[in-house]
Amino acid sequence: MSDPTNAAAPNPLIPIPRGPVPLAPPAAARCQIEITIDGRKLSVPEGTTLLEAARSIAIDTPTLCYLENLTPVNVCRVCVVELEGSRTLVPACSRKAEPGMSIQTDSERVRLSRKLVLEFLASSVDTSTAPALRSYMERYDAHPERFGASAATVAQPVKIDNELYVRDYGKCILCYKCVEACGEDAQNTFAIAVAGRGFAAGISTEFEIPLPESACVYCGNCIGVCPTGALMFKSEFDMRQAGSWDESRQTQTDTICPYCGVGCTLTVHQQDNQIVRVTSPLDQQVTDGHLCIKGRFGWQFVQITAPAGPPPASTPKDAA
Repeated sequence: MSDPTNAAAPNPLIPIPRGPVPLAPPAAARCQIEITIDGRKLSVPEGTTLLEAARSIAIDTPTLCYLENLTPVNVCRVCVVELEGSRTLVPACSRKAEPGMSIQTDSERVRLSRKLVLEFLASSVDTSTAPALRSYMERYDAHPERFGASAATVAQPVKIDNELYVRDYGKCILCYKCVEACGEDAQNTFAIAVAGRGFAAGISTEFEIPLPESACVYCGNCIGVCPTGALMFKSEFDMRQAGSWDESRQTQTDTICPYCGVGCTLTVHQQDNQIVRVTSPLDQQVTDGHLCIKGRFGWQFVQITAPAGPPPASTPKDAA
């Protein structure tokens, strides 16, 4: 007599049909509101920021502390716009659109404010590896040299205490991006924060202990969001010091990280047939541009080559 417990057991020779692929539920519909930007009337979904609204009609608003995968913190103040009825300029990156708003994104007041902010920043930090900031300076005719050679700066020695990345806080504009990426927006490590005031303010570990002794897990997400090169791959830093770094000769290839099953997308930057750094696209739903230590730094094995030498001796099996 057959065992009734095995009566309904599936036959391993018959493949089980695959179930439906799970889909994310559609986003809830949002009410449309009417606003005016630079004299142009447009309709945007409720909750849209002024920055998003301006970009939707191809208005390029400058940003330094804003990034799509981070929470806006409103500290750089280069995205400010003029809102009718507001006493002060408002940050476009975080101010939500409201019905009937009238915004000027390129008024004389806005341009003067952006110019002064850029001049103050560039007079106190090294902008040599901040192409976006330098392009904004040209756009707004900013001349930080007018403050003179004696202008206060945050110049300081480069911190090199590990083989993965370096910290050059003489280039730091305190945009808070690295703090946000280390915190709730990505890593939830909270190894760094802004400490001090005025020119003494800077990015610091807890109790200013050395980075290798801190809570840092070396995910490198702080590097991925830094807009000025204050945080930089050690490989890039060494090549820049040697004068061999040349982005015009670099290629970028997207691939999938080989270390685990999460499926993070990597953008591999190569120069002279060598990997020089790894980033991740911001528009990837898996990690929104963030990576772990293996994905961002664990690519050296690709460049390991076998030592030169005679070929291995053949075996009887090879001969057969």
